[in-house]
Amino acid sequence: MSCYKDFAKIYDRLIYGDIDYKKYAETVLKICDEYNIQKKDYLDLACGTGNITREVAQKFQNTWAVDMSCEMLTEAEQKLREKDIKAKFICQDMSGLELHNKFDLITCVLDSTNYILDEEDLNKYFIRVYEHLKNDGVFVFDINSYYKLTQILGNNIYNYDDDETVYIWENVLENEIVNMYLTFFVKEEGLYRRFDEEHVERAYRTEFLDELLAKIGFSILKKMDNYQTKKISSNTERIVYVLKK
Repeated sequence: MSCYKDFAKIYDRLIYGDIDYKKYAETVLKICDEYNIQKKDYLDLACGTGNITREVAQKFQNTWAVDMSCEMLTEAEQKLREKDIKAKFICQDMSGLELHNKFDLITCVLDSTNYILDEEDLNKYFIRVYEHLKNDGVFVFDINSYYKLTQILGNNIYNYDDDETVYIWENVLENEIVNMYLTFFVKEEGLYRRFDEEHVERAYRTEFLDELLAKIGFSILKKMDNYQTKKISSNTERIVYVLKK
């Protein structure tokens, strides 16, 4: 099984109502203002269907968007084109990021960093981001917290049902890695079509990330609770890192 293929076509319908993309983007843009970041070159990693890309790109001169899923990039490109927003879309693994450009702002939202399971690949990813930032550029990314992955998502089963889509979501937690097995039934012309996806995320402790990021050369400006101004706590579910080169 793979992820974000057939799911790309229904992703926004299932996810959009649960995520306040405009609020996330507003927070990112406020961070840019707070740290006097020039709004010229913007890169969104693991851009998905382009919801954050679209909101932030409106304030920048140039936008690049990277994702490993061609299907998700197709959705993103169409979405930005409808808003007459120009951007460059690249299908690439962000652990081997190579764009021959530097950016004032780089983002990677909605726990995409958790999808990097190998510590060596995680280190490569952060190094490549660092190398693609301009001096004094800012990198904003978020993770599903160790608490959320191990205590909330781990070893649990969820389901969803509306008139158009049914899915079953079963999680298995082992050695700090959560395997998420999703089975979808999507209504098409009166019948339901089934497809399966597997998503895998690793739980990272903030202490480990803080040390790794410092070794690379990042300055941790702050850590936020789900794009809010309040500080993180032991039961924060989404941790937002704000880093500066």
